[in-house]
Amino acid sequence: MSVAENLAIIEERIHKVCAVSGRKRDEITLMGVSKLQPLEAVEQAWEAGLRCFGESRVQEATTKLAGLRESHSGAELHLIGSLQRNKAKAAAAFFDCIQSVDREALIRELAQCAAARETPLSLLLELHTAEDSKSGFASLDEVYRAVELALACPFLRIRGLMTIAPNTRDEGPVRASFRQLAKAQKELNQRFALSAGGSCLSMGMSGDLEIAVEEGSTLLRIGTAIFGERK
Repeated sequence: MSVAENLAIIEERIHKVCAVSGRKRDEITLMGVSKLQPLEAVEQAWEAGLRCFGESRVQEATTKLAGLRESHSGAELHLIGSLQRNKAKAAAAFFDCIQSVDREALIRELAQCAAARETPLSLLLELHTAEDSKSGFASLDEVYRAVELALACPFLRIRGLMTIAPNTRDEGPVRASFRQLAKAQKELNQRFALSAGGSCLSMGMSGDLEIAVEEGSTLLRIGTAIFGERK
């Protein structure tokens, strides 16, 4: 099936779960995870209406998507993979948002690198919610400290939280992971009054998007279901 046909199926799934759970479709951003996919597939997704793309490797993204960035002003590009400090400068210059921010040292590095930007760099802080994932802040207290650090820098903007759910077909642990992130988001907004611009919940992928929407996701990271298996 084509990328456009796959996107139509994903949209149908999202609309269906929104109707069941009482949510509005425009509350949710659909991201196409385009890592390891050719530029041709990204262009097909753009032509089909997709505007948000996620990459996990800085060098791959800056090489592959430089033309897309220049020719399509409405494209929103996120780094969703782990970011090493030595790649922070390039990432801060190219991406609109850095997801999976999982340590204070990285925030300090990004704060310095983002000073050259015309607009603040958006960050999503990753909370560890699954035993089979090693990344993310281990506790809400650590997230609090990270937010305080980021808020002290005028070149950074806390956009919200993200997590990676357990890789399992068992709905229970997956739903628990998403609920933990949603609860953390509420506590974060109460503590720092971030609700106006920090309410993003990045959770849910191809296999669990319905559960994610039911539990409050505002950004779905969909790769295989849109682009097919990675090359």
